[in-house]
Amino acid sequence: MNDEANGIRVRAATAADKAAWRRLWNGYLKALGAEVPEDVTEHCWSRLLDPSSGLFARLAERDGEVVGFAVCVLHPGTWKLQPICYLEDLGVDEAVRGQGVGRALIEDLLALARSRGWSRLYWHTNSANHQARRLYDKFAPADDVVRYQIELDRNSQL
Repeated sequence: MNDEANGIRVRAATAADKAAWRRLWNGYLKALGAEVPEDVTEHCWSRLLDPSSGLFARLAERDGEVVGFAVCVLHPGTWKLQPICYLEDLGVDEAVRGQGVGRALIEDLLALARSRGWSRLYWHTNSANHQARRLYDKFAPADDVVRYQIELDRNSQL
């Protein structure tokens, strides 16, 4: 996908993109105030490049520099025959936020969904993430789904 007006090109991630993706990934995690262990990040990157994995990444470039990413999970569903795409992580370099990179990444995913016969594209965001929500509201209205999440680890009582 190309957004010629903004000079943005969106494409699949390749092994050569690791350093650029890691730079953006680290900035994304910092902005969220989140920490992901190094081994998990490494495993994520390897799965993003594995065509048999349900994970994939799309990268946005401007002037040959990677300035944004979308990390997605393609999965089956119970109500549809066609696959469903979950946009799990969308990160844009802080220096170019508000310049169409996030929009180009979502438009690219919509084009992929239509061309590959996926049934749905969906994502979540924090209700207080007003900057992102201004973009997301241009694509679809937020619904009233309430998410419940239980983090499970070795010390969990559930």
